[in-house]
Amino acid sequence: MPNHSHHHHEPDNHHKIDENHNQEVMHSHEEHHDHHNHHAHMVEDFKKRFYISLIVTVPILILSPMIQMFLDVDWRFTGDLYILFALSTFVFFYGGWPFLTGAKDELKDRNPGMMTLISLAIIVAYVYSTAAVFGFAENDFFWELATLVDIMLLGHWIEMRSVMGASKALEELAKLMPSEAHLIDENGNITEVDVTELKQGDHVLVKPGEKVPVDGQILEGKSTIDESMLTGESVPVEKEAGLEAIGGSINGEGSLVISVMKTGNETYLSQVITLVKEAQESKSRAQDLANRAAKWLFYGALAAGLITFLIWISLGYPVSFAMERMVTVLIIACPHALGLAAPLVVAVSTSIAAKNGLLIRNRAAFEGARNIEAVVFDKTGTLTKGEFGVTNIYTFGDFGEEDVISYAAAVEAQSQHPLAKGVTRKAEEMGIPLRQVKNFQSLTGKGLEGTVDGKQVLVVSPGYVKELNLEFDEVQFNEWSSEGKTVVFTLVENKLAGMIALADIVRETAVDAIIKLKEMDIKSIMLTGDNLKVAHYIGEQLGMEEIFAEVLPHEKSEKIEHIQKVERLRTAMTGDGVNDAPALAKADLGIAVGAGTDVAIETADVVLVKSNPLDVVNIIKLSRATYRKMTQNLWWAAGYNILAIPLAAGALYKFGIVLSPAVGAILMSLSTVIVAINARLLKL
Repeated sequence: MPNHSHHHHEPDNHHKIDENHNQEVMHSHEEHHDHHNHHAHMVEDFKKRFYISLIVTVPILILSPMIQMFLDVDWRFTGDLYILFALSTFVFFYGGWPFLTGAKDELKDRNPGMMTLISLAIIVAYVYSTAAVFGFAENDFFWELATLVDIMLLGHWIEMRSVMGASKALEELAKLMPSEAHLIDENGNITEVDVTELKQGDHVLVKPGEKVPVDGQILEGKSTIDESMLTGESVPVEKEAGLEAIGGSINGEGSLVISVMKTGNETYLSQVITLVKEAQESKSRAQDLANRAAKWLFYGALAAGLITFLIWISLGYPVSFAMERMVTVLIIACPHALGLAAPLVVAVSTSIAAKNGLLIRNRAAFEGARNIEAVVFDKTGTLTKGEFGVTNIYTFGDFGEEDVISYAAAVEAQSQHPLAKGVTRKAEEMGIPLRQVKNFQSLTGKGLEGTVDGKQVLVVSPGYVKELNLEFDEVQFNEWSSEGKTVVFTLVENKLAGMIALADIVRETAVDAIIKLKEMDIKSIMLTGDNLKVAHYIGEQLGMEEIFAEVLPHEKSEKIEHIQKVERLRTAMTGDGVNDAPALAKADLGIAVGAGTDVAIETADVVLVKSNPLDVVNIIKLSRATYRKMTQNLWWAAGYNILAIPLAAGALYKFGIVLSPAVGAILMSLSTVIVAINARLLKL
């Protein structure tokens, strides 16, 4: 039972160790978000500001003379404009605050965008309307100010809600590290210590089933260690004295004594953490389309406003008239629809994605997925199921296939090894009932032994068969080995009964996915820590265009960089292990397979809940569809402006056509509705 108690104090202890690390991490992440959104005010803040501003907008609309005129009612009373002014001042400062501070940041970076455009409109509306209340101007635009603030808050709230999901990757990585270790002193006594207290050269005991606490060298004991989380190697690795063990990997059936080699930041896992952190920080902060559109509209609005003012003055009209035209232009220039054009499409595409089992964590990367030119797949657990299946059975003498599986499964049923599970699964498929086993024992490093129906049965490694000098079909054996299959031998009463070849099973959907990617002109590449033979055997089954095998975990992100820089391809990476995390972060689009580890999921831009490689194709398709919709919406939104600005400026004045702010507002609402409907029409 040591295992369970051990797991119970893991979370709180790892917390202590990694508090500083996490704070640093959270900090670096906030910076990342600041740049990404210009407003790392939490989603809640926008929601609260939106609702409060919306409630205050109702009396503003009722009190607005222009709205009353439009509705043909008269609800005026003494001092009504001062109440209107007070309510609007509240909405301007409370609701408009995120935009005003955002504009300040944008202008400081000399990069005006959405925030500056919104701020321009609300400041002009506020200043001019205030002047109107105190008798220096004709009409007030307080209703315009309030509705603009409301819609923009709504747009940003929708957008942020779909973008949120700040990364916990580094905490997840930290959790892989056990918090305690069994320290052995000079006299052989064992004490429980915190991992942080271990020093180089200390001796530590690792019991069966526990996580290895730190990187170290094995002094005594034999076991298999599951490093798949860290290295991607599918088969648990046989370990004995003299070999190294990696912190965070899981010990199998034997006890080990380890001499500590690396602690703290030098451990393999800490280095992975650093790589992930760096890659996340270096992500391009893609500026979204709407922001670019906003930038040009901002310059356009300023120019149009000034030109409008100058033309009317030069035509000899009074300053108050020229002023009102200019203000109308500046206010109308800020399109409500533009504020919703992107967020609504984002919200719809996020929900379509979620219904299809694609969780989008990084919008910018997802939106860029439409340009992906190469998809890199990790092999184990992504293209394959990460579980072993029997691929071939070879029989000796008068044993049949059923006998071989029946004997082997009886013994293997006692073991937890992934290969054992493959054999017992095969017996189930063949409908063979499991026989009783007596005297079962595990021969460390060799295999398993037991008595079945009074006969001694061994299921062993090729090495052990060679030790016994038994003759077997080496040609067949070598052929299977060259395909990267693991071969086990079944012996009954010391006579060879059969050879069973097992391999990681390829997902059926992986084949379809690669065919579809080819049709889309996207190159498929396999990247794996597994050996060359296995990689090529599986790569050929799938029709991969390029294969990188025996890639060490820290080299994975280098390979991605190679594909990006040397082959000049925009790259998506699909993976599921800790070892894939740096590569996922480095790729233009990181796709984690949902059945994988939390860390991979946390570093990825998109998570495939169903672990189906075909979903990689769906992401790219959805990204393309989303982009099309967004462009359509931006054209609708901006198109309204391209039309409305000259009308507001009075281009058709001599024909008696002038766009009054009230009509401008109706047109604006119309373009907002069109944009909203168009966003809803998005499908995968």
